[in-house]
Amino acid sequence: MRILPGAVIGWDMGAALALGRALGVPPLAMAEFLPPIEAVMVRKINEQMAAERG
Repeated sequence: MRILPGAVIGWDMGAALALGRALGVPPLAMAEFLPPIEAVMVRKINEQMAAERG
């Protein structure tokens, strides 16, 4: 995960692809599904961090 002070800006895609490979997920599926999943997760994590800051 890439983090700026107070915000998440993205995942380490190399690590995410390696995890998929270790789990037996085809690389083409990982390349297709990771970007939209990452976008939602980054948005939600940043929302949660903002809520915790108050």
